[in-house]
Amino acid sequence: MPDSDPSLDQLQRYAPTVVEPDDFDQFWRDTLAAAATPQVLVEVRPEPTDLRLVDSWDVTFAGFGGDPVRAWYTRPAGVRTPLPAVVEYAGYGRGRGLPHERLTWPVAGYAHLLMDNRGQAGQYGSGDTPDRHGAPGGPWPATWGILDPRDYHYRRLITDAVRAVDAARALPGVDPSRVAVAGNSQGGGLALAVSGLVGDLAALMTTAPFLCDVQRAIGSTDASPYGEIARYLAVHREAEEAVRRTLSYVDGVSFARRATAPAHFGIGLRDDVCPPSTGFAAYNQYGAATGRPLPPEREMHVYPFNGHEGGEAVHVRRQLRWLGAVLGRD
Repeated sequence: MPDSDPSLDQLQRYAPTVVEPDDFDQFWRDTLAAAATPQVLVEVRPEPTDLRLVDSWDVTFAGFGGDPVRAWYTRPAGVRTPLPAVVEYAGYGRGRGLPHERLTWPVAGYAHLLMDNRGQAGQYGSGDTPDRHGAPGGPWPATWGILDPRDYHYRRLITDAVRAVDAARALPGVDPSRVAVAGNSQGGGLALAVSGLVGDLAALMTTAPFLCDVQRAIGSTDASPYGEIARYLAVHREAEEAVRRTLSYVDGVSFARRATAPAHFGIGLRDDVCPPSTGFAAYNQYGAATGRPLPPEREMHVYPFNGHEGGEAVHVRRQLRWLGAVLGRD
């Protein structure tokens, strides 16, 4: 039976020790170095739409292993000056969809890059980036290549997410000094990982982040995606040690501890997909390993009667106001 989460008072103090592999930092340095290419942008071509107030481009950039990763780049029409950018990551089982599906950030006056999730499209949304690297594991994205951290799907996806920031900075009309990352659920987990791997981000916005305090999470909920890992282990009982080792390389708490950007979090206390304790584990240790005398600016917004949907439009309004203040636009 999955564990229940503690009270809000306990959550506000919850800071578990997440065991990190000795080579955690070296693993990610090597991974990102192998993915670096002199030219991150592969193709940028205008995308015809029926929208008059924004312009969109179909972007392909070089991700993990140099693989082509698709994205939509959208910005306010007719604006010539460089804009701050929001790089957004989609949730589990979703792709980038169509360019008119996510317009909040460009309509608010930001350049916006929405990254496709390699190999995941089709469950909740469309996309067109394949995952070309197969390895032993289960049938779901959360279990692809899970027996070895070098083969794991999230090694590739997190690398893509970092490269998306590089791509955004190389796009015309982007102020490279003012790039924020954002996402919900899996997208929030990717944004959190990027905040720990890219040292000069302008801001992080993460809601109900996946892949945090993972060792607890796989025993705390039966809901997917964590439940998919549990179901894999229910069949492959001998694989638990290898799976737990792989997951230790992608835990959002470890990335959060290394982050330096101002951060905006959101969590629903009735979330049974990404248990609230796992997000609080990252929030409460955000910036703890940077060696700085003061932690980065951070905010947590809690929605006591909401689940994985969190604060929805109310929370987005808070994000808009917060990001404007952080970037000096208010």
